[in-house]
Amino acid sequence: MKKMYITTGTADYLQKVRDMHANETMLLLEREEDAVLVHETDGKTVFKEPRRYEVIDAVGELGGAFVVCNNIPVTDEGRPLFEHRFVQRARLIENEPGFVAIRVLRPLSSDTYIIMTLWEGKEHFENWQRSKAFTKAHEQRKEEQKPSQQKIFLRPSYVTTYSVVQEK
Repeated sequence: MKKMYITTGTADYLQKVRDMHANETMLLLEREEDAVLVHETDGKTVFKEPRRYEVIDAVGELGGAFVVCNNIPVTDEGRPLFEHRFVQRARLIENEPGFVAIRVLRPLSSDTYIIMTLWEGKEHFENWQRSKAFTKAHEQRKEEQKPSQQKIFLRPSYVTTYSVVQEK
């Protein structure tokens, strides 16, 4: 099973790390506050103390220009149901114009799953959000608001967005 490792730092430092390991599958992402380097591998990571994830669903190759990470804290008892929902997802996003890739990441040392989508540009993601396919793909959110579903989620999810730093 593929693993994904994520580390943070300054964009300059992370660029040097990526350059030193050019043969590895890495993606440098930045936003105003910080930068992250993502390393996807079947083996070990070169990072010293990364956040560690298993890739439980993947479509497409890492790339694009815009990345959206939906960070979802899940209880231990909620993990099987949460993962089942993603295995059973409608898979509509893959047909959207500008879609590049998706990774569903199971945390190995925290409680927060990451649903990472990669796009050719921010406008493609925004078009997806306004689409009928998005509405259909997110219908179960209403169900998740019911008190019986609250045992799955520890706290509200949050979204982080990044721009992809192209290789020099």
